Amino acid sequence: MKNSRRIRFVCAAAMSVGFSLLSTAAFADTAKIEGFIESRNGETMTVKSSDSTKTVVMLTDSTQVGQVQGMLKARRKEMSMAALIPGLQVKVEGVFDKEQLVASKVSFKGNDLERAQSQHAGMHETKMQAQKNKEELEKHRAEIEEQKQANEEQGNRISANKAAVDAAVARFGQLDDYYILDEVTVYFANGKTKVDPKYSPQLLALAEKAKGANGYMIEIKGYASSSGNTELNQQLSEDRADEVTNILLQQGHIPLTRMLAPGAMGESHQVGNEKGEQGEAANRRVVVRILQNKAIAGL
Repeated sequence: MKNSRRIRFVCAAAMSVGFSLLSTAAFADTAKIEGFIESRNGETMTVKSSDSTKTVVMLTDSTQVGQVQGMLKARRKEMSMAALIPGLQVKVEGVFDKEQLVASKVSFKGNDLERAQSQHAGMHETKMQAQKNKEELEKHRAEIEEQKQANEEQGNRISANKAAVDAAVARFGQLDDYYILDEVTVYFANGKTKVDPKYSPQLLALAEKAKGANGYMIEIKGYASSSGNTELNQQLSEDRADEVTNILLQQGHIPLTRMLAPGAMGESHQVGNEKGEQGEAANRRVVVRILQNKAIAGL
């Protein structure tokens, strides 16, 4: 009888120690971080904390993404992981697997998402101008090469000019981490959100081109003309972006992890002369871009 009690006691103690060790290990692996998304590449993103610590976060199909709402931030609205764009302030919960954090939950505030979307849009507008400048510089460099062949006695001066052009091209190429590989603009009738079927082949061709590029992301921005109610125009731009997104997801088979949040820019970023029928028609648009990660592409 005493031996039986002793055996039961030893077994119970061993189980207690085992559970304690497992609990301690699980607790040690659990982590919470807070910071802004510095970069995003499909299912992984880099979060930079206020102390400049960078953490690689892995997103999975079970990762819960939510937007906290209310004065006390007590309510939570489920969101797509496409909302996780560079510049967004986030809180991440998960467990570490080697040197990366596998996220179980990612949350952010609504006003932080709006701010990140606005910054992201401005960054790519600047990038488009930089791309044009870069093309002009490349053209100028080609002209310099032709002039050098035709007039060797001016070689020293031309070489100096070429070096200056190359330096300028390099500066324009370092504006951010992404290169605009291609883009398609879809235009809409007044007050309409349905995509004209004539744009489907262009969107599907864009999707196929994106799949052939390493480190790509798809950015979608919806716009509206300045005519009419501002709130309605904001909603129209959002619905138009969603319609284009659905085509790329359902027909183009672009993975959700490769999509940046459809941006509803409303009446912002008007193009050309916005007055008159032609000007308004040019602003009822959705711009779809293939963004290629420079580091992965080797650019």
